[in-house]
Amino acid sequence: MIIKQIVTGFLKILIVGGLCFAVLQSKAQQQISLAGKWTVKLDSQNVGLQQKWYSQKFEETIQLPGTLDDAGMGKQTNLTADKLTREVVLELTRKHSYIGSAWYSKEVQIPQNWKDKNITLFLGRVIWNTRIWIDGREAGSDESLSVPQRFNLSTLLQPGKHRVTIRIDNTKQYDISHRDMAHAYTDGTQIIWNGVIGKISLIARNKVQINTIQTYPDVKNASVTVSTSFENYLNHSVSKVFRLRIFEKNKKLVYDKKVALNISPGENKKDLKISLGKKALLWDEFNPDLYKVSAEIRDEYGIQDAQTTTFGMREITHEQNVLRVNGRQIYLRGTLECDIFPLTGHPPMDKNGWLKVFNTAKEYGLNHIRFHSWCPPEPAFEVADSLGFYLQVELPLWSKESGNEAKTNKFIADEAFRISKEYGNHPSFCLWSLGNELEGDFNWLTKLLLELKARDTRHLYTTTTMSFQKDHGVWPEPNDEFFITQYTKKGWVRGQGIFNTYSPNFSTDYTKALAGMPVPMITHEMGQYSVYPNLDEIKKYTGVLDPLNFKAIRNDLQKKNMLELAPDFTLASGKFSANLYKEEIERNLKTKGMSGFQLLDLHDFPGQGTALVGILDAFWDSKGLIAPREHRMYCAPVVPLIRFSKAVYTNTEQFEAEAEIANFSNRELKNISTAWIVKNEQGKTLFNGVLNNTDVAVGNGISLGKFGFSLKNIVKAEELTIQMELKGTTYKNTWNIWVYPEKIADNYKEVTFTTSLKEALSYLNEGKTVLLNPDTINIIGVKGRFAPVFWSPVHFPNQPGTMGILCDPKHPALSNFPTEFYSNWQWWDLITSSKTMIIDSLPAMRPIVRVIDNFYQNRKMANVLEARVGKGKLILTSMDISHNLGKRPVARQLRYSLEQYMSNKDFAPAVELNARQLAYLVNEKSN
Repeated sequence: MIIKQIVTGFLKILIVGGLCFAVLQSKAQQQISLAGKWTVKLDSQNVGLQQKWYSQKFEETIQLPGTLDDAGMGKQTNLTADKLTREVVLELTRKHSYIGSAWYSKEVQIPQNWKDKNITLFLGRVIWNTRIWIDGREAGSDESLSVPQRFNLSTLLQPGKHRVTIRIDNTKQYDISHRDMAHAYTDGTQIIWNGVIGKISLIARNKVQINTIQTYPDVKNASVTVSTSFENYLNHSVSKVFRLRIFEKNKKLVYDKKVALNISPGENKKDLKISLGKKALLWDEFNPDLYKVSAEIRDEYGIQDAQTTTFGMREITHEQNVLRVNGRQIYLRGTLECDIFPLTGHPPMDKNGWLKVFNTAKEYGLNHIRFHSWCPPEPAFEVADSLGFYLQVELPLWSKESGNEAKTNKFIADEAFRISKEYGNHPSFCLWSLGNELEGDFNWLTKLLLELKARDTRHLYTTTTMSFQKDHGVWPEPNDEFFITQYTKKGWVRGQGIFNTYSPNFSTDYTKALAGMPVPMITHEMGQYSVYPNLDEIKKYTGVLDPLNFKAIRNDLQKKNMLELAPDFTLASGKFSANLYKEEIERNLKTKGMSGFQLLDLHDFPGQGTALVGILDAFWDSKGLIAPREHRMYCAPVVPLIRFSKAVYTNTEQFEAEAEIANFSNRELKNISTAWIVKNEQGKTLFNGVLNNTDVAVGNGISLGKFGFSLKNIVKAEELTIQMELKGTTYKNTWNIWVYPEKIADNYKEVTFTTSLKEALSYLNEGKTVLLNPDTINIIGVKGRFAPVFWSPVHFPNQPGTMGILCDPKHPALSNFPTEFYSNWQWWDLITSSKTMIIDSLPAMRPIVRVIDNFYQNRKMANVLEARVGKGKLILTSMDISHNLGKRPVARQLRYSLEQYMSNKDFAPAVELNARQLAYLVNEKSN
């Protein structure tokens, strides 16, 4: 065997038999990277232990870090995109899948200067159970899903050549998850990969070493307690000098102390309480200042071991229902991260991957991310620390049987203590939940929560993120320090239970539902408004996952001659969804006592039935629905808000609004001047004004005054835009209202109006122009629903399941009915008073108002269509424009606009229908 050494500074390159190892040289610590080529063998029959594979070299090779999916190993999928089946649309498809044991082997050369060293094998992240052999002798096992796995190999690795064999079993080890949906172990978002991701290396250290450094900031006293644990692997005590230094940003040294230590065999501990002075730098979202701790063990020969960590002077507390960081009230503008990384199927193990996530979230105005039923790796915390994000971490637990199985209980408890030890120093690690929507033994959950709180006070704790168990989930558990739910025992705290039930109202909030709340309240998984798939996204999937769900939807549209509509479906449903998210966020911001929200989601969730609920795609890229600067108008530290009673007015009314502000910046806003302006669709200013100057404290529900204007001079239907801005700042916000004439002409002799199909056919045979508006009870179709599909039509199939309207605002039939090409608030009355027609059986046509079906069915649907029938001309609408028009200005206006269009000589429908075809849409027997 040829061994060459190339030494450059602190880096030694060992070339051993053609294999290259990078060795980090320092007296305190040395590393050999094991990244590169390994041999591998799959053990699908689970015979490797019996056949002693731990003593064998395997023929196939693989690159580690990496996964079997990366290498194209495992069972190839037999799914295709030919049919739109539930199995295909359930989630992204693994190109190759393997669940079972896999064996990895590699020869390593241990250098001579590692003799008598303490040697550890470091594996960045693994799923799930790992066992290690050195030269055929077993060396240890680990099973963490959340922290690096480490193995002490000191007794087995002496200088010379050795074979390291790793057996990784990614089968389900414990029952931590309902239907394998917890994101630490699932094929729904991340995949159940087999391999090693992140750093993989051997680390040599002296026998007396620093084990961990834990930091406990005391913001009130501008100090930090640094708790350092030492491990002495010798069988006798030793005297060492312990040196501890603390650096501010820009590497400014603020503390340097040497302490003589007598270190006994085994674990030792030293606590130092250190004052950082009156000018200590605090950490928060606005000033994420970090300190670096450098700890060394020294003797007469120099540094014998060294470790570093970082911390921030951050204290998160609550005062009743007010959430505070360093004493100042904060508000969480959050979203979920469910381990969604579609190229690799696993989380990034470097900072670059996480910079994309957090920078994008920040660009859209967020300051908070919840890691749903999983814990991210170290680089995520490092990036969050640097950008000032408040993180919620969860145990890998989403169970209806929590606490009911002893082995699972032990794993979960051990995992919790591992997470605390590994990531507890990070100031971004603010909130900790035991899991998602937990059910089961709440006594066991309480016991675990109390044990965690007793060990680590640096975070706030909650028993579960929401729960559907009876007598739980609607009010905080006794030991919760914050609470997350979608409804309390006093009412809903998100729009899901409101937007379809009540007409649009922009003056309400959720204050009543929070009355008496004893801890900070955060809204659970707010939004979940489905957006039609962006089929252009298919080309992005160049990794281990195949978007067969997207491809099957594309193929289905193609078969139905609807593919050209897909981009419009995405844009229309997406714009509609973004509007709903805006109102969700603003209602939350208006609610006194609310501490924030967690969106589901800012970006898409490709599992659980293809839940494309984001304004961004699964890659954190824009879908073109809303620009970041627009999103920050209502999702930012400072948001101007107005309360007004409705979206629709007539020109006999006065518009009245109460202006207020949510100020969750880092300071009081002094002498703020608020200006408001109202413009029509042409950009002409109709009204404007300035409110009295005022000081604005940190908080929400802070009044800025009232304003209003008469609508009497608006003589035709118009959409108005109201803008309010804080003068001299970048903070502004906008809203739309729709104004309709109270009186309009309604006598069109050229147009015959009827609700009876039988009558309509008679008139049409006479050559008349007919506006047919059947009672919804007689329409064969789908009940009208304003809000779009909730979450996914596959995951929740028993819902009306449409995704808003699509129309051409320039169509002459709508020339007197101001609208965008998508659903907006003025459509609420019409849509909820409708039944959507299914027009699959009709000839190809472009409805005046199309309804977007969900992607799982892709039916052709309409609310307004036009056709030639017999000798006459017809418009058929399934939205009620017949009843109570005196109190329904939108219905009245749409009818007026349609009749205006129909009375024009240019009304010439292109498509011809017959009585039989109309009978597919209207139940003729009931007329």
